[in-house]
Amino acid sequence: MNAPVTPWDAAQAIPRSDGARVDHIAVLELVPPGARVLDIGCGDGTLLALLRDRRGVDGRGIELSREGVNACLARGLPVIQGDADTDLENYPDDAFDVVVLSQTIQATRNPRIVLEHLLRIGRQVVISFPNFGHWRVRAELALRGRMPVTELMPEAWYETQNIHHCTIRDFVGLCRVVGARIERAAALDASGRPMRFSMPWWVWNLIGAQGVFLLRRGEGAGPG
Repeated sequence: MNAPVTPWDAAQAIPRSDGARVDHIAVLELVPPGARVLDIGCGDGTLLALLRDRRGVDGRGIELSREGVNACLARGLPVIQGDADTDLENYPDDAFDVVVLSQTIQATRNPRIVLEHLLRIGRQVVISFPNFGHWRVRAELALRGRMPVTELMPEAWYETQNIHHCTIRDFVGLCRVVGARIERAAALDASGRPMRFSMPWWVWNLIGAQGVFLLRRGEGAGPG
């Protein structure tokens, strides 16, 4: 778990003249042009539209909220209403080149099962999530004794949809449990920019505000 990982220059690889969120650019850089993509928990379709417009992907989406689905349809995106915890089992193996789960895994009821399905459905999986091991989160708990409220986690504990507080090291451990191979990884700072130097996992776990991972199914991986 202490092995260093080399980051990539995602924040500079693609111009941001259209005002796209920097963390979305980090995800965008990992998706090959023209890929068949499933974006799970796609919200209002901002990332999926970016993938369509900038990468020319054949994109589909799943979104839990009716408001989000309506916003996606208004953008001309093929999105259906669905729940990552219950509906992924209906998708066949290798149905997509890339499956994207952006800022969502911590809000699912069964993250391990969800990740196993992602690895089964997609040839590659891109996941991003807020890092609950960040030093500001730790400081809030240590000094004030309260669940933190930050830019990435703006809701109070009784309003948040985040039900599994995952750190970068936690996620690396989950990847090992399900047999996922980490192909690329980056810790993002508070502004969403990838940190541009190699470091052990425990350092990323302390100073990274978000984690972004590119995964591939390993030998024997699949829903248990």
